[in-house]
Amino acid sequence: MVRFKHRYLLCELVSEDPRCRLSLDDRVLGGLVRDTIARVHGAFGAAACSVGFAVRYLNAYTGVVLLRCRKDFYQLVWSALPFITCLENKGHRYSCFFNTLHVGGMCGGCCQGVTGSEQLPGTIRTCQKFLIQYNRRQLLVLLQNYTDEGEREAIKKSVSRSCLLDRESVEELSDSAGEEAAEAME
Repeated sequence: MVRFKHRYLLCELVSEDPRCRLSLDDRVLGGLVRDTIARVHGAFGAAACSVGFAVRYLNAYTGVVLLRCRKDFYQLVWSALPFITCLENKGHRYSCFFNTLHVGGMCGGCCQGVTGSEQLPGTIRTCQKFLIQYNRRQLLVLLQNYTDEGEREAIKKSVSRSCLLDRESVEELSDSAGEEAAEAME
């Protein structure tokens, strides 16, 4: 049996209007990326990336997206991401762009240019570790923007689902971030 190797692209969907991300669905996003690959790389790119391509993770609050594709064709997906300039969702059109945060499953020297720091080679596990660090940094920023307690709890749940931490660490993180956000608001 042959093992298929994958590459994981951890990206951030950046938009002027953050409300566009809240109604985003992984199927819509996957279709948008596939259409862009077909537009940029033609029939070859569409066929090469159709097998093994998937949106593995989508966080509507932070705009973080984890894309999986085959190892041989990850550069086609990566090079097509800058050509996504607008997002159509439920009859609305929003301007946006993708910011690549991390590429998992690459050699250590290649990852250095992507994230600005040394990353260990690996697969989805490397992306998950990077995502934990990224979510910790972004949690404080998100909590400062929302004053409603229900929205705060929804954000905390969403971020904690993406982390591979035990419950105590998640509770410590959410409590300390909530206290820091409350102090920052005062």
